[in-house]
Amino acid sequence: MKIASWVTLAAASVLLAGCNFKGVPDPSLSGRDTDYMAMVPAFDTDLNYQRYEIDDPTGETPGTIVVDTDQKFLYFVLPNKRAIRYGVATGSEAFGWTGTATIARKAEWPSWMPPADMLVRWPHLKPVVAAGGLKGGPDNPLGARALYLYDHGRDTLYRIHGTNEPETIGHSASSGCIRMRNIDAIDLFNRVPVGTRVVVK
Repeated sequence: MKIASWVTLAAASVLLAGCNFKGVPDPSLSGRDTDYMAMVPAFDTDLNYQRYEIDDPTGETPGTIVVDTDQKFLYFVLPNKRAIRYGVATGSEAFGWTGTATIARKAEWPSWMPPADMLVRWPHLKPVVAAGGLKGGPDNPLGARALYLYDHGRDTLYRIHGTNEPETIGHSASSGCIRMRNIDAIDLFNRVPVGTRVVVK
């Protein structure tokens, strides 16, 4: 191991140990998950933005999802004042969204239809709309899983989803949606039912 890598790993271990962190095993993957994820560009996500179980900093009811858009973390609140923390990418200042919503739908390797406001900014996406949207797969920006956020029965058009751009995790990079590493999106998808409360702040 290179000295610089060892120093980084050692420093991260000290930091995480002091905060009562522990790693969370990867979820089981289907054959399709394994095949598709192998086609997404590999990227070594910063240790700080990987998946850990920690002391819950949110104070929310177990089963709640809390997204901290400033720190770029998503928390899934567990019983006994614990939480699973995931690194995320959130919307840039111009396109960020905050509020409270409910997961009304879940999808594996979802299809994607660019919303109207995105077409105004990026007209090169019009052929995607004309084709009826983009089918799920490794080239789809929604990645491996999507959780659809609704407010009082109305689609907010915001999603918590995987990504085919893992290098964006920890940054303000999306058009308002909350991106996760695909492996993390699968892990969260497996844990939350439709009806889960989501707080984005």
